[in-house]
Amino acid sequence: MSEIKKIGNYRWTVCALIFFATTVNYLDRQVIGILKPLLESDLGIGEKDYAHIIMAFQLLYGVGMVIAGRLIDKFGTKIGYGISVILWSIAAMGHALAKGVWGFGFWRGFLGVSEAGNFPAAIKSVAEWFPKKERALATGIFNSGTNVGAIVAPLAIPAMVVAWGWQSAFIITGAIGFIWVVLWFIFYEIPEKHKKVSASELAYIHSDADEQAETKEKVSWLKLLRYRQTWLFFIGKGLTDPIWWFYLFWIPGWLSTVRGAGLSVSSFGLPLAFIYTMTTIGSIGGGWVSGYMIRKGMSPFKARKVTMLIFALLVVPIVFAQSSGVSTWGAVCLIALAASSHQAWSANIFTTVSDAFPKKAVSSVTGIGGMAGAVGGAFISYIAGGILEHFKELGHIETGYVVMFAIAGSAYLVAWTIMTVFAPKNKKVILD
Repeated sequence: MSEIKKIGNYRWTVCALIFFATTVNYLDRQVIGILKPLLESDLGIGEKDYAHIIMAFQLLYGVGMVIAGRLIDKFGTKIGYGISVILWSIAAMGHALAKGVWGFGFWRGFLGVSEAGNFPAAIKSVAEWFPKKERALATGIFNSGTNVGAIVAPLAIPAMVVAWGWQSAFIITGAIGFIWVVLWFIFYEIPEKHKKVSASELAYIHSDADEQAETKEKVSWLKLLRYRQTWLFFIGKGLTDPIWWFYLFWIPGWLSTVRGAGLSVSSFGLPLAFIYTMTTIGSIGGGWVSGYMIRKGMSPFKARKVTMLIFALLVVPIVFAQSSGVSTWGAVCLIALAASSHQAWSANIFTTVSDAFPKKAVSSVTGIGGMAGAVGGAFISYIAGGILEHFKELGHIETGYVVMFAIAGSAYLVAWTIMTVFAPKNKKVILD
């Protein structure tokens, strides 16, 4: 019998459930980006109005991150995750009732605050179910659900719009979340209480000796904010998450108005599908790379640091995406490389939390960092809306994208430098 069979592998079933939830999470939030050209032509929603709608999502997503992280640490992943998905599914479907900017802003904000529960719950679930040497890979796998959701959206949503109208896209994608909720409550439980987890698998999950004596006492936010590791995660997420938001919400418009020479909603699905297919490879590959380094004897901290530097450098070529000498598909390839590198970066920066903090604090710290990323995303939306609207009025919207791609290309190296220079010598936080 192989060692894997001796140990058991139910933890990968849990990983599949989290992957499914993350896919639905991104499918729901991606709908509005695909429909951006229609919202402009049918409802008169311009660049600044669209930016305000996205900002409503991101600001409330940031608030929700902190709240959700705390509540999930308090009530556990099973209840917290399930309630989050129920609420965001209702919010996603509610978009079909919107008639203008204020309606979309309301439902977008509701979606933001409820979707915020996904990553704190997912990261905490991985910390509960996986030893350190497997966490980056597990994180990379479930995080690739963001890419699958983004791939499915441009392929499926245009067909829904053509067949049943734009409202149907929100209703159908939102309803999928309720399927997940049923599966979650049937199959999920923490390892110590799960009937299908063998003693050998449970021992393997808890093979990190420094975590076995952990107490169940809750940790206050103020106490977490005393640690440099919390602030470095906060800064890293705050500088790099906004770039992913920019890809998610603005690249469909870029394809339509700049590179696609006026492509319709039903015509740019292939480039977007290609971009997010590549990000799936980056997400899983980035988790595998640092895991490989750890298996070869490198410390978890150094493995994450080296891996994040590699992918920070691979983002840089996106600065040439709007160059006149680069073809449309050449530009798409540069964006795909940058977006896939972001996901590799993301798989590792998320794992730095469970590397540094006890499991009881993981969801709270993840929420704090997620808030930084969401607030930064709202800021980048405000900047992008203003810059693109300005250059659009001048008849040179492509120049606006030159500026945005320059910001995207430099953010990761800035974040990596700060996180490396100010990293504490004692990497593991002792809260007890």
